[in-house]
Amino acid sequence: MHNEKRVVITGCGVATPLGIGIDALWEGLINRACGIKPIAAYDASGFKSTLGAEVPDYKMGDYVPKNYRKSTKVMARDIELAVVSAYHAVKHANLITKCLIARDEATGEPSVDSTRFGANIGAGLICADLQELSGALQTSGDHATGDFDLQKWGEDGMTHLTPLWLLKFLPNMLGCHVTIVHDAQAPSNTITCGEASSHLAVGEAYRTIARGSADVCICGGAESKMNPMSVMRQELAGRLVEGRDADPATACKPFDTSANGMVAGEGGGLLILEELEFAKKRGARILAEVTGFGAATSISSWHEPESDGAGMTLAIGNALKDAGLKPESVDLITTFSTGINAYDDAEAASLKTVFGEREGVPAIALKGVLGNSGAGAGAIDLAATVMALHHNTLPPSANTASPSTGGLLRFAQDEPVDVKVTTAVSYAYALSGSQNAAIVIRKFEG
Repeated sequence: MHNEKRVVITGCGVATPLGIGIDALWEGLINRACGIKPIAAYDASGFKSTLGAEVPDYKMGDYVPKNYRKSTKVMARDIELAVVSAYHAVKHANLITKCLIARDEATGEPSVDSTRFGANIGAGLICADLQELSGALQTSGDHATGDFDLQKWGEDGMTHLTPLWLLKFLPNMLGCHVTIVHDAQAPSNTITCGEASSHLAVGEAYRTIARGSADVCICGGAESKMNPMSVMRQELAGRLVEGRDADPATACKPFDTSANGMVAGEGGGLLILEELEFAKKRGARILAEVTGFGAATSISSWHEPESDGAGMTLAIGNALKDAGLKPESVDLITTFSTGINAYDDAEAASLKTVFGEREGVPAIALKGVLGNSGAGAGAIDLAATVMALHHNTLPPSANTASPSTGGLLRFAQDEPVDVKVTTAVSYAYALSGSQNAAIVIRKFEG
């Protein structure tokens, strides 16, 4: 596909277990920090693994205008992560928005016409607050039998929930709050395709700008799997790492031959994409350029990977074709490897199909220190990819000493490695739902 307009990345905002903001993420990766620890948000002793990857504490009042602080009361954790990431994204891009002006952090007019400012944000299945919900449910049971009584729920139980309760848990509320806070009125969308959501959202934003429907888009995703229901889903699906609670830093082993599962996590990442000439006109710092996007669906199963990674192969191939590149042009691969054997094996098979007999391609794997944050994971991967290109540096990838990909990928181990890279591929796939997506990013050349 030929895109008339070029699309560049000018800002990255993240909220990860390594800290808030792109600098905290990058410095954490370079210094081999680990965000995987025993879960602190709730008592996880009943689970097979008590490990998780939680975002450090923050105050929502630091990320919204003063007159919007009441609205933070109807933000679930996932929404908060998106709003925090959005704030850091516009700050990193030196983009003046309605939010920064209202917070007295910028003066003058917004950098972009609100009707030309779009948003595409990936979201997961937001879990209800169990304490809040259980309090209401307690009043809806037959105390003699312990059975749930639907009539009591309607007459009394529901009254114990705030009238706006549902608005905390709708996936589109991530984009809703971000667009209101920053006054983004151009085309927007919410993508709910599991771990593939961020890449699909960035791809749609890329297309929106390329066809001339917006000058700027804020895009990516956020999700928190740090709640009992989310962790239980992953445990029942047999995806969580087991028997490694004693050493959190080595528990998750992406692509490693001794891997036995993933660690559930949380996080968000939003990128600022701009039309090239618009970015130049406002004097923006250009970090990288998006040159290709591809997507595909696996058809064999909605909850298990294809052994040959066919859907992933097609998505990466589509992205490279869109960018007008051959596989041999790629000199950095940001893998999605989660540490779940079947998925890592399928991913490895896909990479071998796409890249053939190549050896030693610089690669990044982040789940060993960040866990799997679902819809937010892909955008964090993309942000790290942008920084790797920008700094010509390959950050260490934890616990990949014996990669199951053979000699194809070269991970930095103990120290960051200086690399000269110009073209990167980042991709993601949904653990449930069969969606696959890939983005090609190149170092910007005017």
